[in-house]
Amino acid sequence: MELKWLLCVTLLALGILAVQAHDMDEDNDADDVVDIEDDLDDGIEDVEESKSETSSAPPAPKVTYRPPVPTGEVYFVESFDKGTLDGWVLSRAKKDDTDDEIAKYDGKWEVQDMKETKLPGDKGLVMVTRAKHHAISSKLSKPFVFDTKPLIIQYEVNFQNGIECGGAYVKLLSKTPELNLDQFHDKTPYTIMFGPDKCGEDYKLHFIFRHKNPKTGKYEEKHAKRPDADLKTYFTDKKTHLYTLVLNPDNSFEILVDQTVVNSGNLLNDMSPPVNPPREIEDPNDQKPEDWDERPKIPDPDAVKPDDWDEDAPAKVADENAVKPEGWLDDEPEYVADPDAEKPEDWDEDMDGEWEAPQIANPKCETAPGCGTWQRPMIDNPNYKGKWKPPMIDNVNYQGIWKPRKIPNPDFFEDLEPFKMTPVSAVGLELWSMTSDIFFDNFIICTDRAVADDWASDGWGLKKAADGAAEPGVVGQMMAAAEERPWLWVVYILTVALPVFLVVLFCCSGKKQPSAAEYKKTDAPQPDVVDDEKEEEKDKGEKEEEEEEEDANEEKLGSDADLGSASQEEEEEEEEEDRKPASEEEETVNRSPRNRKPRKD
Repeated sequence: MELKWLLCVTLLALGILAVQAHDMDEDNDADDVVDIEDDLDDGIEDVEESKSETSSAPPAPKVTYRPPVPTGEVYFVESFDKGTLDGWVLSRAKKDDTDDEIAKYDGKWEVQDMKETKLPGDKGLVMVTRAKHHAISSKLSKPFVFDTKPLIIQYEVNFQNGIECGGAYVKLLSKTPELNLDQFHDKTPYTIMFGPDKCGEDYKLHFIFRHKNPKTGKYEEKHAKRPDADLKTYFTDKKTHLYTLVLNPDNSFEILVDQTVVNSGNLLNDMSPPVNPPREIEDPNDQKPEDWDERPKIPDPDAVKPDDWDEDAPAKVADENAVKPEGWLDDEPEYVADPDAEKPEDWDEDMDGEWEAPQIANPKCETAPGCGTWQRPMIDNPNYKGKWKPPMIDNVNYQGIWKPRKIPNPDFFEDLEPFKMTPVSAVGLELWSMTSDIFFDNFIICTDRAVADDWASDGWGLKKAADGAAEPGVVGQMMAAAEERPWLWVVYILTVALPVFLVVLFCCSGKKQPSAAEYKKTDAPQPDVVDDEKEEEKDKGEKEEEEEEEDANEEKLGSDADLGSASQEEEEEEEEEDRKPASEEEETVNRSPRNRKPRKD
């Protein structure tokens, strides 16, 4: 057992040493590269070429990009594969109530390939600049009217540089006579806003629609409840994600990311504030009566402070039993002037005052229990009671918490079809971000879920397939991670190699038997001979024990038999003696003259 544990510890130590050696090799390699970089360039290229020829991995399956084509009726579609911004309008507006220097929508938009694209030829709209206002929009092929068909909005986003603070949401601009895409800004009326947004550690996926009050004609923003799903990965993994909003005529809605539902609900029940106001409201003119008593408990008016209650007693008193420790230095201060300090050369006593050396801890106090005037420590005062207060009792006049009375809501209305929103005629991106290079692609607005799914399969689906084909397997990912973080080798050893080694060690190991050749070289008996001899000795011992038991039984039986025969002989002798006198008596009687019979002549 000790040997097994020694092997385990040795294996772990070897793993740690391997990691350290790996780090040292990297450092040495870096130094060597600096020293002989020019001399080894050609050799490295030759080695890499030969290595690629001899041990190159099989090539990953190639995914060819084809521009997606809508398979049904659409209101808007854009893949940017033409490489231009044809059909899009850059805003030249200015934000209200903002300094002129930052009020302009002068952020830059371009159509580019993704930075680390696996699909050459797949282009998208990129918000190039950071810390600027960006606004761009495009007309729908025809206005969308909220009637009997669902609305589906879908597009792709990739935060190529991550995201610190900013959004990537889209706005469906309301159809109004005043709509001017050239002046698109933050106050331009919209019907729906949908998409991701993040600032700090607050990760959001907006779904907001503007609802028109049928009584006042004013619009109010209605926000969907926050999704329960964790959205952080979509902002940090630098992958392309597909965002989909489905609005149905029955007022239900679904929000999907990568074709997985992350939020759903109903426009009537799951928006904040609610679409329909309450039927009753609190009367704003109602006032609480002056004699209204809201106190559930009151001080007992009949309670009297006890005579022995001392309110002036301190909470802490000096411990009279305390004794000053031996060696206490009463005459030494806790802090003294630093003897090594020197007045700065530029010290001006007229401006800075008289110079004094900084205070340091008194070195004499380091070995003593304390310095300065000794004072008794303070302890809790057992006689302390504090300020007396009467006990609290139930208030017999308690009337509860006052609330104003309810009255009918004069602004009440009931809209049972909030899906019938203001028609939309354009789509726009009006954004501010502290991170650049946000990538947008494959916008589609339609009414058929199958059309949206086909569009996603031909666009986002190809990106996902290409990323999957290019990604290494699990082992490759583990090796790559270990190259960046060598300490992971220890984790791999502990979690994979060490358990396997222990299983093999404890299950398959045993005492090693000497070979037959070794027995031939010596006079030592082989294991089978020793075993046979042991078995023969064991059998012999058992046989001897059985024979001894049999002899003992026979002796016992013999003794019993002797005893039996002796007693039998004695009985026979006694019987014979009994019979002998009788016979002798008979003979005597028979021989007596009296008993003789007369002879017959």
